[in-house]
Amino acid sequence: MAILSIVKLFRSRTLKNLRLFSSSISPDIDLEYFCNSKNTDEINRNISLRKGVGDIQRVLDIYNTLQSTTVTDIKYNQIKEELSKELQKLPNRTHPKVQQYEEECQVIKKINEKKDFSQHPALEFSDITRRLNLMRTDKLGHTCGHKSYYFLGELAELEEALIKYTVTTILKKGFQLVSVPDILPSKIIESCGMAVNNDRTQIYSLDPVHHGPDLLLSGTAEMSLAGLLMNSLHSHSHLPLKLAAVSRCYRAETSNVLEERGIYRVHQFTKVEMFVVSPAEDSDSILEYLREMQECLFAPLGIHLQVLDMPPHELGAPAYRKYDIEAWMPGRKNYGEISSCSNCTDYQSRRLHIKYTDSNGSTKYAHTLNGTACAVPRMLIALLETHQDPKGKIWIPEVLQPFMNGKKFIAKNTQVPELKLSKIKK
Repeated sequence: MAILSIVKLFRSRTLKNLRLFSSSISPDIDLEYFCNSKNTDEINRNISLRKGVGDIQRVLDIYNTLQSTTVTDIKYNQIKEELSKELQKLPNRTHPKVQQYEEECQVIKKINEKKDFSQHPALEFSDITRRLNLMRTDKLGHTCGHKSYYFLGELAELEEALIKYTVTTILKKGFQLVSVPDILPSKIIESCGMAVNNDRTQIYSLDPVHHGPDLLLSGTAEMSLAGLLMNSLHSHSHLPLKLAAVSRCYRAETSNVLEERGIYRVHQFTKVEMFVVSPAEDSDSILEYLREMQECLFAPLGIHLQVLDMPPHELGAPAYRKYDIEAWMPGRKNYGEISSCSNCTDYQSRRLHIKYTDSNGSTKYAHTLNGTACAVPRMLIALLETHQDPKGKIWIPEVLQPFMNGKKFIAKNTQVPELKLSKIKK
């Protein structure tokens, strides 16, 4: 009788009732899709298009082993753990329209005209800030080291003005402001789609000996906002939930690309982030809403922009579809990315258990979306290079002037003395 009961238990482990872990933080990957052999070709093609990792055949082999009636309970739990790890390597599905793109992004819109610099050459951001004594980026080894910076005087004021302008605008659109932590456990960061324990990680880890195990610096407020909503259940009538945060972002990334010199790619910067929790059927339209929000924020700043629909290999693991917005940087004579917005569908919510009840009372996984409202360093590059004046001024866009005490331009900083390092004899 005991043997028959065990056999019956194993045979009852169907796609629908199999759960990888009992813990509430454990991922609940869509087994009905990923473990159905009918979808293998589609999944393989998606992995190939996105140039991602993951082996769907290995997933199926492990899953089929779990269905065996000869597997002991101890072995069963070990195999479940292995299945979970392999499933989490697979990228999200890709929007059908994006699947048709090759490796080039699609330009869907251009905003504002390029400023005419035919009468005088456009200076680069670093040249402008050096002449006006507005920034310091070199010889910082005694403080914060490589890829760091100090903003001085009115450039620091302009940073604050950008943040206030952005927050004021998005609050009027119904976003709720949240103050978030910058130190998170690895599970939250991994659940959002960022790699932590590999050679290509962009995440800073704190020393476990002195600061405790499993503490990392957040790369974006999206991670903290998603973590805030972990294990939450929402009513359909209360969605979409629109949150925003201002935070420092930490990126352990470097670049030798000429176009990414200066403060274009740095180890820490301030960013205003938007995060939305949506019913599954609405996430496509909400992604368009986020893109339009970004356009409404950036267009009044007078910088020339192009909006891009990104190809599969640029989506990363979590995104189903992603738009980037690039600003023309006249001094560099190149476009630079200043924001993106992504629809992650249920990729993050299945890992963090963010759910909602639909109009019929059924519980479903929500869709999560994110969008950059303002990434300060790159926005400053675009602003200063676009609005530079040959007489040594930087004109302040009209929408930012109320947040700069009515100032219309930035001139040379004479309040903070130019910084010079002196050698100290030992």
